[in-house]
Amino acid sequence: MRYVLPILFCCLLASCTSIRVNYDYDKGTDFSNYTTYNYFSDMETGLTQLDERRLIRILDSTLQFKGYRLAEEPEFFINILSSEYQSAPNSGLGVGIGGGGRNVGGGVSVGLPIGNTGIQRHIQFDFVDAQRDALFWQASTESGYRDNASPSVREQRLRALVKKVFSKFPPETK
Repeated sequence: MRYVLPILFCCLLASCTSIRVNYDYDKGTDFSNYTTYNYFSDMETGLTQLDERRLIRILDSTLQFKGYRLAEEPEFFINILSSEYQSAPNSGLGVGIGGGGRNVGGGVSVGLPIGNTGIQRHIQFDFVDAQRDALFWQASTESGYRDNASPSVREQRLRALVKKVFSKFPPETK
């Protein structure tokens, strides 16, 4: 019984900070052919200007650490799309009262939502081959978002998101 509260706290903490990522890529792509990148000139990310600059700065440093270079005539382009939505509470509490006897029964039940609805942010990264104009890698993320977070918290959150997204880029060939 004494372990229930710490376990519950850890689950709650993990659910608040989780970043979910889905990947998709063209299996026929040889990722070793790509060394240079740039962003689409008409990219509309859906982020605020400050968040967009933070994300691009973090993305540049991550890709450069992996050996890619920002170039005027790149081998692939990056497109970033973002949207925010209100998530519904995912847990509830049911309270019921019932009784019966001698072929008579009755009951009352009430459902109460637990937890707040939160703002979720969806960010999608598309990598498009510059010569073929074909999508070859995509990552789609969902994570919690706070509108009133401080600049340092926003940057920290975006840094964690980029780290998780690009932990599996380029994909391992088998």
